[in-house]
Amino acid sequence: MVLLALVSRPSSERSSADFLDLAANRYSVQSFRADPVEEEKLRRVLEAARLAPTAANLQPIQFIVVHTAGKEDEIRRIYGKEFFWRAPVLICACTIPSRAWTRSDGKNYSDVDVAIAVDHLTLAATSLGLGTHWVAAFDVGAAREVLGIPEDVEPVAFVPLGYPADRPRPKTRKDLSDLVRYERW
Repeated sequence: MVLLALVSRPSSERSSADFLDLAANRYSVQSFRADPVEEEKLRRVLEAARLAPTAANLQPIQFIVVHTAGKEDEIRRIYGKEFFWRAPVLICACTIPSRAWTRSDGKNYSDVDVAIAVDHLTLAATSLGLGTHWVAAFDVGAAREVLGIPEDVEPVAFVPLGYPADRPRPKTRKDLSDLVRYERW
């Protein structure tokens, strides 16, 4: 395992949006402050998700934005961990599989499309000083009921969004040599 650390470089070698630093700084927030998320920041995060590439540019994705204040009991039915229902904003990332590109062998790319969009969303949030936590282990039935999600729409992930009240733990990742093969398997 490799421990990722931020590399200090002279400012002449850094850009204002150094992607590797951004990727290293993103973490799964376990506690959010109660401060509201400014609408302009929310719009920018959603715009980053909209700009994400999708197979054949079909964009079979939809986002449900929920301001959680006063809705905590209903949201808790979807996923019970405190950080989830205490975040000031909750974004449900959905896909419509029937509108997604499907490869000739039958592989539907709707999950891939929504995953790329959520990744764009989480990185944009980090760049704006916001925190996120990708949640996939939620009660799909409760999500459908609470948010009125139709049967032909699949909720894939939830992203609580807000200002972090915690600090990131050190990241451990496999060594690059354990993940990459060149030319052939």
